[in-house]
Amino acid sequence: MGKGSGYGKVILFGEHFVVHGVPGVVSATDAKTDAEVKKTVQGITINDERKGSKGYAEEKRLQQIESIQRMLKAMDMPADTAMSIWIGGNLPGFSGLGASAASSVAIARAITEEFSLDLPDEKINAVAYEAEKAYAGNPSGIDNTAATYGGLMWFRKNLQGGPDFVERLGIIEPVEIVIGSTGKVANTKAMVEGVAERKKQNPQKYNPLFERVGEIAVEGRKALEAGDLKKVGELMNENHTILQGIEVSSKELDLLVDIARKEGALGAKLTGGGGGGCMVALTPGVELQEKVASAMEKEGFQVLRTKVGVQKQ
Repeated sequence: MGKGSGYGKVILFGEHFVVHGVPGVVSATDAKTDAEVKKTVQGITINDERKGSKGYAEEKRLQQIESIQRMLKAMDMPADTAMSIWIGGNLPGFSGLGASAASSVAIARAITEEFSLDLPDEKINAVAYEAEKAYAGNPSGIDNTAATYGGLMWFRKNLQGGPDFVERLGIIEPVEIVIGSTGKVANTKAMVEGVAERKKQNPQKYNPLFERVGEIAVEGRKALEAGDLKKVGELMNENHTILQGIEVSSKELDLLVDIARKEGALGAKLTGGGGGGCMVALTPGVELQEKVASAMEKEGFQVLRTKVGVQKQ
């Protein structure tokens, strides 16, 4: 039996914008998806035991099947390769946490082990990127990169088709965060396409916003490396305002952001594709993390207490 894991992720700065070549900062979380793969005689069976938003696994089922077919092709394996796949771990199936990329990395690693392929992380990352096309259409590559390597990273998509620019960033120590889930499964592909269309139709509004988010990413990187978490939080708040401006937030996301800020979070913003899914609150220290998480839970939301800046083990 082959086994593998992939990290969840939080985009601290730049989601949606990274698709268009704007730099972003992404961090793996300490929550992971695990997978086990075993050779069988016929067909592919999937047993998805991840916890999370109601209906997540069901709504993503067709995309999941397509992603595995894309994975097999990228690994030069026959499309009719027979195997059973189990998916679990402590990363919930919340939209916006890179759950699909984490599962793709975990499955790719498990397949590699079960079929003795001996693929390096670079290839695993490429395979997971192909799998992500089933979920996101035109993925930025940021989710699968974080899921594969862990840690905190500076990311810039190569719009000319060459390798994306990925640089590991240093952080003094992992920082506590709270992920709040709206309970709604987001359609990342539709959200990405919507932003691209609105940008095309209204460049006068969108171009300055895209330019500012690039500046925020640069400033956010410097603040993270300097350990200036207050500044990081302020920039997260500004980033969320811009995401509202490009119409990817929702009333549930805005409510969660408001709760987090009122309870003392240094910053809060949506993370991922928006339109549902999740938000992230910067809550250094276990005491603040628990205060913010408990307030969200009292309002009926599901939360994940985790950390950013966690390195691959």
